[in-house]
Amino acid sequence: MSSLPESASADREAIELSINGESCAVAGAPLDRLSDVLRRSGFIGTKVGCDAGDCGACSVLIDGEVACSCLVAVAQVQGARIETVENLASDDIGASLQQSFLNHGAAQCGICTPGMLVSATALLRSNPQPDDNAIEQALGGVLCRCTGYRKIIDAVREAHNVNSAPPNPVTPIAGAAIGAPVRRLDGTPKVTGVDRFGADVIPADALRLKVIRSPYHCAEFTIGDTDAWLREHAGLTHVIHSEHVPGVNRFGVIPPFADQPVFAERVARFRGEAVAAVIGSAQAIAALKADDFPIEWHELNAALTPQAALQADAMQLHEQRPGNILVEGLVQRGDVTAVSEFTEQSAVTTPFIEHGYIEPEAGFATRVGDRLELHTCTQSAGMVKDDIAAILGVADDQVRVLPTSVGGGFGSKLDLSIQPCLAVAAWVLNITVGGVYTRTESMQSSTKRHPASMQVSVGCDCKGMINTVNFEGTFNTGAYASWGPTVANRVPVHASGPYYVPNYRAHSVAVHTNTTPSGAFRGFGVPQAAIALETTLDRLADNVGIDRLQFRLNNALRNGQPTVTGQVFEQGVGIAACLEALQPAWLAAGERIESSQQQSHLHSHLRRGRGLGTCWYGCGNTSLPNPSTIKIGVDKRGVVVLHQGAIDIGQGSNTVIAQIAADALGANIDAIELRGADTDITPDAGKTSASRQTFVTGNAAKLAGASLRAMILREVNASAESVLRFNSGVIEIDDGAETHRLDLQSRPDDEHGYVFTAIERYDPPASALDENGQGNPYGQYGYGAQLMELTVDTKLGTVTLDRLTTAHDVGRAINPQLIEGQIEGGATQGIGMALMEEFIPGVAENLHDYLIPTFGDIPAFEHHIVEVPDAEGPFGAKGLGEHVLIPTAPAILNAIRDATGAVVTELPATPDRVLAALSRV
Repeated sequence: MSSLPESASADREAIELSINGESCAVAGAPLDRLSDVLRRSGFIGTKVGCDAGDCGACSVLIDGEVACSCLVAVAQVQGARIETVENLASDDIGASLQQSFLNHGAAQCGICTPGMLVSATALLRSNPQPDDNAIEQALGGVLCRCTGYRKIIDAVREAHNVNSAPPNPVTPIAGAAIGAPVRRLDGTPKVTGVDRFGADVIPADALRLKVIRSPYHCAEFTIGDTDAWLREHAGLTHVIHSEHVPGVNRFGVIPPFADQPVFAERVARFRGEAVAAVIGSAQAIAALKADDFPIEWHELNAALTPQAALQADAMQLHEQRPGNILVEGLVQRGDVTAVSEFTEQSAVTTPFIEHGYIEPEAGFATRVGDRLELHTCTQSAGMVKDDIAAILGVADDQVRVLPTSVGGGFGSKLDLSIQPCLAVAAWVLNITVGGVYTRTESMQSSTKRHPASMQVSVGCDCKGMINTVNFEGTFNTGAYASWGPTVANRVPVHASGPYYVPNYRAHSVAVHTNTTPSGAFRGFGVPQAAIALETTLDRLADNVGIDRLQFRLNNALRNGQPTVTGQVFEQGVGIAACLEALQPAWLAAGERIESSQQQSHLHSHLRRGRGLGTCWYGCGNTSLPNPSTIKIGVDKRGVVVLHQGAIDIGQGSNTVIAQIAADALGANIDAIELRGADTDITPDAGKTSASRQTFVTGNAAKLAGASLRAMILREVNASAESVLRFNSGVIEIDDGAETHRLDLQSRPDDEHGYVFTAIERYDPPASALDENGQGNPYGQYGYGAQLMELTVDTKLGTVTLDRLTTAHDVGRAINPQLIEGQIEGGATQGIGMALMEEFIPGVAENLHDYLIPTFGDIPAFEHHIVEVPDAEGPFGAKGLGEHVLIPTAPAILNAIRDATGAVVTELPATPDRVLAALSRV
């Protein structure tokens, strides 16, 4: 990030600071932010997520007190004692905290972890055994978007026991990695502050880039004399815009729909769209004011909602898409007009939702001969490589993408952001250039969850068996396509919920508007559809007079029954098992509510309720090829080297894929050395999205591990049951009768540089859907159900979440600790969706005005990990990442109605909307 504007152009001087117990002379101006000075001095553990004191990632200790270093001028701390995350291991408290974070899985993506650890250290120094309330208060200034906070609370509370408590297994015995809560293999760099994210890898001598963006929702523009402007601004060296793009000035995650320019040409279609970029020194770029750039604007009428964009006189955003309709989706089966004895209808709207990852988009690019190297945060190295090659007009092998660690993604970092600007600048100017989005830039320009306007009608017979579901959804896809086609096609497949529905119709339409593009966000539109369906089912069950959980259980999809696309799974349909797992908690919640009602005269305005939500989710691309490839080899050291390009954005794929590969090979997991995503050395494992990595890349890892094992066993003609041991320069194969030794040092390397190498590819079975949406869109589905207990203050309209009980079918639990972390993190995002989150273009463009859940918003969790093995999954495993968010918001809305009778149909359910709904009861 930049220095404070007042000092950005000031000459730097040597400033004496005490950092981590040592006196340091650092370069800076008196008003530079402490965070910037620390990072320039090599203390990259101090992360920056907002430069406004909103996220707390940059927290340090100043004379033992926690402070956001982005809000502290360096002149204020001369003579003070500064401690950063890099110093925590120097005392017992910090070291114990780091170990406890690893043991409890309290670090996921890791971008907030330094701020959490620093804040927790200050707490434990004054209160060695704090209770949960004290922890929440002490750490409440640090935001996390991944964990759901509970693992962090557990880690801090139990830090004093870390040396006496048995650690989670790091190296289970060979063949037993699956099912073990193996600690995150990439966890140590996250808790020590050395993990390198996009902003951490930019070379100190690189030039910097700032994007010039449209301040209007829709506007024509003309760029002025940039050469003359540059001459007037010392330190600024270049301006690039659409005319400098050497290849195709267009990109998009779905090639047939690619429509977004690197730099807009003549017309900007949304507020925050890139129109040019300025390159210069870090100080000059920090001082640059966007409104100083030579450009003239002519604001045009903008259509910000689908209703406005569908009007006959609305401006057409894309000539090839008449009526501003991007795409429509349809699934229909049976006769949706069939008569039902009971029917219930709902109309529900949901807003834009910001991903809110704590790491802004960042990275750098450099030209190396006739190749471009791009270091960046992304969820898909292969997709970035393909798009950048097209933008530069070069062959694919002229682009190398080296992903950094990713500080949260949740779907938005699938799309290109800063990468094309960096690539064009580095390529055409032959420079090394880096850039980091400000928080406002990130929120203005990154993709969002699709706003939705949905209507659903559900009918059933007198016994409560669902007969018909009719769904209609309109989705605001923004100015460009992004993942709009995927959302429009995935929603109709899933809008039935995990139920058997004989008569079904679901239609969706994605509409272009002059808003930030809507893209992928944990569920691809399915969470919106689930809200409409599940809240309707609750009222329908009440109308019929059947218990709400029993109603769902009666209608739950079973093995051998067709889905709404006609697909039949003979095994692995786990929704009934999830609902059955919740039954005891459902009954106990009912008893607690009844008891509280008997005492309601004490606090008559506080009403307790319970609510259910369910989910199903197809893992991987919808009806499209979806392959992953894994390479695994054994080198002369006797080390198993796993090349896997599945980018870990905090969900744990680095660990899970290694566990699968280890068990397939029959090796101890500590024999494996990971080679992470790098398009030069790792095969393409596909994008990290659609809950596909455990399923798809996991299968590729299983195949590769098994192939490598078979290769080794053939060398000595050993039996399939043999035990492998990888030692220094030797593989021992114990087949029971004798122990064979393969001396690796004496063997030649193969073409891959290994003694033995296996490369395997897996692509899930799926087929295209016909004109009625019939076919086999996914190789597997995952299932889940959640029960929320909450309290509504009917005077204030506020909602307090008391307890969330979850039951998710994972097929086979590869790593139970990581599973719980995914459930809690995803459910917390569902809480934000239900109660507080709403992105408004031009308004909520920072983490102060845009609210995401904090420590105080999270309920107690109780988890039931359900294992109904899947026929296609590796060792029976199913994907999980997106499923866990889907049931949460419906469960909250159903619990609000259970408590008060209020039906909230416009999200989020803020206090004013809850009160409005109460007024209609």
